[in-house]
Amino acid sequence: MAADKLWRLRRPLAAAFSSAAAAGTGRPAPPEKLTVRRQAEGVRNIVLNNPRKRNALSLSMLQSLREDLLHDVKSKDLRVIIISAEGPVFCSGHDLKELSSEDDVKHHSQVFEICAEVMTLIQKLPVPVIAKVNGLATAAGCQLVASCDIAVASEKSQFATPGVNIGLFCSTPAVALGRSLPRKVALEMLFTGEPLSAQEALMHGLVSKVVPEDKLEEETMKISHKICKSSKSVLALGKATFYRQMTQDLDTAYRMTTQVMVDNLTLRDGQEGIEAFIQKRKPVWSHSQDEKK
Repeated sequence: MAADKLWRLRRPLAAAFSSAAAAGTGRPAPPEKLTVRRQAEGVRNIVLNNPRKRNALSLSMLQSLREDLLHDVKSKDLRVIIISAEGPVFCSGHDLKELSSEDDVKHHSQVFEICAEVMTLIQKLPVPVIAKVNGLATAAGCQLVASCDIAVASEKSQFATPGVNIGLFCSTPAVALGRSLPRKVALEMLFTGEPLSAQEALMHGLVSKVVPEDKLEEETMKISHKICKSSKSVLALGKATFYRQMTQDLDTAYRMTTQVMVDNLTLRDGQEGIEAFIQKRKPVWSHSQDEKK
């Protein structure tokens, strides 16, 4: 937490020096990155960094987010990813200016295709992804929250899919919402555009926890540090298996997961964990996919 506060203090100062340097050379200052990535102690923080545009998921924002999600993702040093945002709006969804008739169908397709790619990528990553929400999440922004493995929200946060009110039904957000919420709750959101409060989102399963705003960072990091204590290889296997079995019928899911449990036992970390428990010591994880010889 101290490192995070220091980063927040340094950023305006660094920006001021950057602007001054650019002015001195006669060159315009380089544009701020649409996402900011920083990592420490196994935890990668990806911050949506365009509050002036309500952190809209423009094509450029989606490309930047994808890059930050995939960066060195196989490293043993990466154990969990947090997605948060600058400003009072977590994410307002797509940039509607990119969806006007001024752009052609090819561009519109590209926006929705990369958005779907990012949403599905989150669940394919070998580490847990946590949404840290402090504000409004609408349309594709709500989809982003629903696509994350875990979501922690402040009490003031709200969630909505208001596309129907501007003539663009939230069909792609509905994919993630329909898999996170009861059908009738999801459809009411989609048909009316009315928001869910943070407590309603918690009650219906869209978020994992709701905390006071001043406890949001602490609670998110508490979950992250707990995850970091486990084996990356075991978590990766477990996460992939969870999403795979969700699409299967009951008998198929049990057959598949039975084999995964057996496979888990062959991993070096699978045996290390059991031996450590029996020997009453802390496990020493290798975080590798290697089998124990």
